[in-house]
Amino acid sequence: MSLNSQIARFARRPSLRGTTLGLMAGLLTLGGCSQMPKFDALSVSGDKVLGLVTPYRVEIVQGNVVTKEQLAQVKPGMTRAQVRDALGSPLLTDVFHEARWDYVFTIRRQGAAPQNRHILLTFDGDKLSKIDAPDDLPTEKEFIASINTLKVKGAEPKLELTEEERKALPAPAKVAATTAPEPIGPTREYPPLEARR
Repeated sequence: MSLNSQIARFARRPSLRGTTLGLMAGLLTLGGCSQMPKFDALSVSGDKVLGLVTPYRVEIVQGNVVTKEQLAQVKPGMTRAQVRDALGSPLLTDVFHEARWDYVFTIRRQGAAPQNRHILLTFDGDKLSKIDAPDDLPTEKEFIASINTLKVKGAEPKLELTEEERKALPAPAKVAATTAPEPIGPTREYPPLEARR
């Protein structure tokens, strides 16, 4: 039997043909992988995956935002209800430590540095006895500026009208009192619910 006839017979076998094609595809794939740059495990958890694509990261906001203005309203001797009115409900309350309230705030956003703050309030009975807060609590404007990743070009937008601009506004139109329209079609009166038995 000649060599050509042996090769033709080999090519007609479907099981060997599929195996050969699979082996060739595997070798080509491995050859292509050797051309890719080497990446360590940290490149996937960094800002870019495989050094090429920046994935979308979900913004994670947890806890209570407490600003300097809010904390200035809280003084030792206040009741729990007064503290809750000023700061909101605490993020953490513990059954085993009922005299302790924890106000924790964390935020992780793409394009901004992560923020972590922890304020601890200690109560003696129903009265606030101690406040443990970081010295670098932001004001309301500082907090808004720190989470604002959208940088507006030009001047800041105007949020309030001046007193002169308010006076220059037209007076609201007077609306005449209207009566309810008469119903169209038959109407029924139902007996009171107490009368039905």
